[in-house]
Amino acid sequence: MPSSPRPGFVSVRGAREHNLKNVDVDIPRDALVVFTGVSGSGKSSLAFGTLYAEAQRRYFESVAPYARRLIDQVGVPQVEAIEGLPPAVALQQQRGQPNSRSSMGSVTGLSSLVRMLYSRAGRYPADQPMLYAEDFSPNTPQGACPECHGLGRVYEVTEASMVPDASLTIRQRAIAAWPTAWGGQNLRDILVTLGYDVDIPWRDLPQKQRDWILFTEEQPTVPVYAGLTPEQTRAALKRKAEPSYQGTYTGARRHVLHTFANSQSAKMKQRAARFMIGQTCPLCHGKRLTRAALSVTFAGLDIGELSRLPLDDLTVLLRRVAAGDFDEAKDARVLDAKAGKQDRARRKAAGGSDHASAPDVRRTPDLSPEKRLAAQRMATELLERLQTLTRLGLGYLALERSTTTLSSGELQRLRLATQLVSQLFGVVYVLDEPSAGLHPADGESLLEALDGLKAQGNSLFVVEHDLATMKRADWLVDVGPAAGEGGGRVLYSGPPAGLAEVEESVTARYLFAAPQRETRPPREPQGWLRLAGVTRNNLQGLDAAFPLGCLTAVTGVSGSGKSSLVSQALLELVGAELGQRAAEDGDEAPELDGDALPATTGQVVGGLGGIRRLVPVDQKPIGRTPRSNLATYTGLFDGVRKLFAATPEAQERGFDAGRFSFNVAKGRCPTCEGEGFVSVELLFMPSVYAACPTCQGARYNPETLEVRWQGKTIAEVLGLTVDEALAFFAEEAPVARALRVLADIGLGYLRLGQPATELSGGEAQRIKLATELQRTSRGTTLYVLDEPTTGLHPADVERLMRQLHGLVDEGNTVVLVEHNLQVVAGSDWLIDIGPGAGTAGGCIVASGTPRAVADDPASPTAPYLRPLFD
Repeated sequence: MPSSPRPGFVSVRGAREHNLKNVDVDIPRDALVVFTGVSGSGKSSLAFGTLYAEAQRRYFESVAPYARRLIDQVGVPQVEAIEGLPPAVALQQQRGQPNSRSSMGSVTGLSSLVRMLYSRAGRYPADQPMLYAEDFSPNTPQGACPECHGLGRVYEVTEASMVPDASLTIRQRAIAAWPTAWGGQNLRDILVTLGYDVDIPWRDLPQKQRDWILFTEEQPTVPVYAGLTPEQTRAALKRKAEPSYQGTYTGARRHVLHTFANSQSAKMKQRAARFMIGQTCPLCHGKRLTRAALSVTFAGLDIGELSRLPLDDLTVLLRRVAAGDFDEAKDARVLDAKAGKQDRARRKAAGGSDHASAPDVRRTPDLSPEKRLAAQRMATELLERLQTLTRLGLGYLALERSTTTLSSGELQRLRLATQLVSQLFGVVYVLDEPSAGLHPADGESLLEALDGLKAQGNSLFVVEHDLATMKRADWLVDVGPAAGEGGGRVLYSGPPAGLAEVEESVTARYLFAAPQRETRPPREPQGWLRLAGVTRNNLQGLDAAFPLGCLTAVTGVSGSGKSSLVSQALLELVGAELGQRAAEDGDEAPELDGDALPATTGQVVGGLGGIRRLVPVDQKPIGRTPRSNLATYTGLFDGVRKLFAATPEAQERGFDAGRFSFNVAKGRCPTCEGEGFVSVELLFMPSVYAACPTCQGARYNPETLEVRWQGKTIAEVLGLTVDEALAFFAEEAPVARALRVLADIGLGYLRLGQPATELSGGEAQRIKLATELQRTSRGTTLYVLDEPTTGLHPADVERLMRQLHGLVDEGNTVVLVEHNLQVVAGSDWLIDIGPGAGTAGGCIVASGTPRAVADDPASPTAPYLRPLFD
């Protein structure tokens, strides 16, 4: 190890986090440094797991011990020494805990300024005293609407929601909101004791009885005679026979509300939420605030209306105020002209007339000199932040937009904009794929923003697969050469041009190669799946057609309406026709909030005969706890456990397949209950997760671990990577088939027992896709994917595309939202949404084969796609 670090560099020595193999590397400060490598190579372990984790650890050492207990700390990285490391800020794609009260305005700090604007420069009714900024917040007791408590929506449980089929009897489970299995049977038996008829159709019961059964707050406790008929129960009651037990009744509505509010089970919460009907709050009309707060206006708008304006429109409104021009009529004309221009662009793209009448914009009343001065000052501050957001391509968003509805890429750009405004100096910003979710047209704005941070005297350490970002970098750190155990080495650290000389680098093959020309002819459609009148978000009465038996890519600038069409409208409309409900994430509880999206309107008008099954493959986690892992999710662990249960040792001891599950008490370690680790609370220091002292991380009890298959215990099998397991189970067809698909899709580096909490969104999506691929294909399935290349190196994109084309070759249809030009050019059909974002988007501007769209002057994607065909 050198005696002193290189001046101007961060020196890392002996990094061993995850798969890093005792890495030594020097990385320049005050530069744009891009960490590259195939998926799973170890680049994130170096950038985030080592550099950022160490910077955060050092910072927290300066924080008061008590305060450290309140902060979520990332732990101590496995590294010998790091020298020359400045303070660091991580801008990751993780969204944290979903919170419906978190909005775009709160994340960026814009909402606080807007509240101050209304407090100090708003126009109040004659008898209204001045309000404080907190009075304009729906998240404070004094600001929240008393009816909906600041959510914007109110929820009710109705007879129709709890009893969807009134022709059924109570015995036939007419009350769908009741608990399943024994719980529902118990309530039915209590009703029999209480004298209700459970064997006539629900609709034939008197309304008074139906109301009591569903809505009563009473909880009578009565004798229950389990297994007896109503006649036998009445006889038993008459002779005062000994009951099976005493049962307490709970009304169906009370059960639903109590379950949603108090259950620790996400699945129970999800089930309860299905019986709750939400509607816009009648008091605040969804604006979430008190009447007093909504009575204050600025520019003729209350704060709820202003918060719904796209940032582009809000910028127009504030620009004149900041300049000291309070001619509200002129300001309104500018807004009118802008709205009309956007409307005309949308109409023209849709093939209609470009004539449109301007919307009615209310005028701002005159302000006093004091309020004008305050408005000018705060508008200037708002504009500075707004312009940063619009430059990053986020002008289509509104302040009230909930962060739960934003993509991970949008969230990261919001955080990036906040840092640009903060004007910090001497900080290392560590970013996780900032180009994710960005159309090539938006990529230049991102790079300019990164240059702005660097110009302020900061360092940028970026984990990225985007070739354009690599080419703009000052320095590349290439990690590899392969994934998992085959990676973990720094192959190159230096200026980008030098990577061309590194033969071992997979990245170099793509970074310095000429653009690949697409030569495969597109498939001919086997029919058309047609949607008509689609209205969702910025889609207004849109008609769309997707070719069957083809791979279709849907493109467009960020916010143009791609996901609204594919991930929402297409899934909902086709799912409804096929009788499929949207899949729910079993480990994520739903949120009842004021940002519930309106249902899609429109209909499927053709092509359903060519679709028998709908499979959405999204990036939601495959589980929220360490108990969920690759092996259990894909189902391959079932086959593994059966192999162990079939061994002579297991049969001799009477062990069945359940014995080899770490979720079952009879086989798992009693100390850690199958977790494999225990948490050690260190008060003001980060909690330490140590291997279980009883099983040493094996998860199972000693008796279970005495059984071996081909020389390995069940715990040792879970420790194998997919590639290692493929060789180990080569002769076991059911297990090997699942492993082969995982390896083919580029996940060979993951361990079978790797917890779901350690997987990225892209890895989770590919695991879901692999689970589908291992099933026997019957064709006529519609697969819908949203940006499946997120987190993928160009080499891994090629592997993914082979799998998707394989699905189409088997008679299926694949539709995906995508920005990756490698994928777009290789599709059979392309639908380009635009022309802009938000209200300036929502139209199909081009549709056809990728070659045809590349030559279409109306397509925003065409200029970037054309070089792949020329």
